[in-house]
Amino acid sequence: MTFRKIRETYLRFSFLRKGGLKSYVTTGGFDGVFLTLLIIILITGLVMMFSASYVYSWYNSPGNDPYFIFFKQLKFAIIGIVLMFIVSYIRFDVVEDFSVVLLILSIFMLVYVLINPYVIPGKEDFKRWFSVPFIGTVQPSEIAKVALIIYLAWSLSKRRLQVEKDNDRIPTVVHAFIICLVCGLVYLENHLSAVIIIFAIGIVMMFFGGTNARVFALGAAFLVIAVFVALKTGVLKDYAGQRIDVWQKLLHNEQLTAQEEQRDGWQILQSLYAIGSGGMFGMGFGNSKQKHLYLPEPQNDFIFAIVCEELGYIRAIIIMLLFLLLVLRGFYIALHHKNRFAQLLVLGICFQLGLEAGLNIAVVTGTVPNTGIALPFFSSGGSALLTLLVEMGMVLSVSRTMDKKPKKVKEEVEAVNGNS
Repeated sequence: MTFRKIRETYLRFSFLRKGGLKSYVTTGGFDGVFLTLLIIILITGLVMMFSASYVYSWYNSPGNDPYFIFFKQLKFAIIGIVLMFIVSYIRFDVVEDFSVVLLILSIFMLVYVLINPYVIPGKEDFKRWFSVPFIGTVQPSEIAKVALIIYLAWSLSKRRLQVEKDNDRIPTVVHAFIICLVCGLVYLENHLSAVIIIFAIGIVMMFFGGTNARVFALGAAFLVIAVFVALKTGVLKDYAGQRIDVWQKLLHNEQLTAQEEQRDGWQILQSLYAIGSGGMFGMGFGNSKQKHLYLPEPQNDFIFAIVCEELGYIRAIIIMLLFLLLVLRGFYIALHHKNRFAQLLVLGICFQLGLEAGLNIAVVTGTVPNTGIALPFFSSGGSALLTLLVEMGMVLSVSRTMDKKPKKVKEEVEAVNGNS
């Protein structure tokens, strides 16, 4: 089946198809509400990333350049926006044709990064990156997320009847195997947060695709048992286990040891100090104290703490609402499209966006253990931002062909057409 899919992709892109290049381009207007929300979040994220990063850049960049991290992120944002609009003009069924190829490529990159990782000083145990000329470091786990979404959207839409049959478990077993394979490779990178995200994406995609509910009951039971065993036996990597121990102590209002306060508890404590200092209206843009080398790498996973400190609770809640509205608008686009693959693609992408934003904010506020989850469009990271913007381009592409007429208008048009 895989070889047939690869052959179909080759034939499609041999440009022998009737209609030529025009058959690969979609027309019509994209969803303006989705794009507006996205641009507002992206600009806000860039502005806050500059504020959170300039002190760190001054002390850690060549030539003490306070704009080093910001300009690097801005470069990727500009490239990402261009790619987003290009992708928005590509028909979504062209993306569907590349589903298997993208999955195989992402698995290859996950294996490659384990063999030949780019080692960052001080993070020798983390095999998450490899270096690409003229681009810099790339995280294959980010590519694996979108590749898995595209593959599952294709497979679940193509095998819909098989998936929904109680007596046909082969598609479910195949999908579960692929999800576990990707998660296993990412786990070997010491990237627990990505494992959580990818596993959740896979399970939710299977749910959206109509997989029998009993499968999710078994999966949930297995997950609970696995988490319990991991916590009790210490099978988790040392850094993850220690962070969970600190989180449990904070959750139960227990006193941390001096070593925990200086090591595994330092980041979350400084984050909570920053949030508490912000109050309702914040200390003012650029006036954060915790970013002055108290909160480690404030432009990364804990940037939302700086947002709360400088902008205050009210503006932080507005940013959270913007994320929620963006995700809900994505669901609206998916539910107003007739194509099954397009629906699953957009649902998967928007679920990923909402899950990452929600978990990041939960980590920063101490609601869940620190697992290193970035805040979309805010946290520093070129490959993550590029991948996200390409995904947003896919959503915009689908929105160009969604059913935009209200139900009553549709009924009136059908009635007029029927009478004529």
